[in-house]
Amino acid sequence: MGIFSRLGTLIKSNLNDLITKAEDPEKMLNQVLLEMQQQLADAKKAVAVAIADEKKLQKQATAEAEKSKEWERKAMVAVRAGDDGLARQALARKQEHDNIAEQYQQQWLAQKQAVEKLKDALRLLNNKIEEAKRKKNILIARKKRAEAQQQIASTMQGLGDTSAFDTFDRMSERIALMEAEAEAGAELAGELSGDTLESKFLALETGGGGDDDALSELKAKMGLLEAPKSAAAPQLEAGKSAPKESSGPTEMPSTNGLSAEDLKELEDLDLSEYETKGKTAAK
Repeated sequence: MGIFSRLGTLIKSNLNDLITKAEDPEKMLNQVLLEMQQQLADAKKAVAVAIADEKKLQKQATAEAEKSKEWERKAMVAVRAGDDGLARQALARKQEHDNIAEQYQQQWLAQKQAVEKLKDALRLLNNKIEEAKRKKNILIARKKRAEAQQQIASTMQGLGDTSAFDTFDRMSERIALMEAEAEAGAELAGELSGDTLESKFLALETGGGGDDDALSELKAKMGLLEAPKSAAAPQLEAGKSAPKESSGPTEMPSTNGLSAEDLKELEDLDLSEYETKGKTAAK
């Protein structure tokens, strides 16, 4: 193969490749349908012309037949008038019109058959075009589905690359670091600007055993733990359990407001002196 032949083949192949890539199925189908519609319009015009010729031939055949009848009537008139020569001429003219009418009749029948065939072909072409329209819609729908599938496949392929997710993770770590730095800055600013001892006691008072107290109350409510006793209960128990030694007939009643130590001191006092003074005063 010569160099020019190879060069021509290369150019043709590149051109064919460019044309194939440039072909859009939807646009091509639309163009084909436009061409078919134009062909249908041209075919309709041709069929219309053929129908007009058929009608014209039919009218011409009918007109010649009428002329033939007219000359026959004239020949009858000549016969009644006793003019046989004029009658023969009239009959000769009648025969001419009969011959022309016969020719027109044959042409009209042939044209009529041709028109019927053209009409059938026109119907077939119209049906083909309608079928092509339906197929075009189906093909365009298939094309759009294929494009959507390609787009999804391309997107899924792009998701296979973890660079985007790595960027999200890196940004999340940076935000967490910024939050930690902000909290540390706020804590440091509070320690430098306020009374740290006061803040420590405040934290100790507000943060102590809240969870334990709530848990104890829940257990007591469920009957799993006795309710906590009040502060007066230990004092009453202590007052009842303390032994009493009576130094005289009179006993001092225990008071709920006295502690065990107070009761002990009252028992240690010598009450006889107060009793003697009381008797003397009574006398």
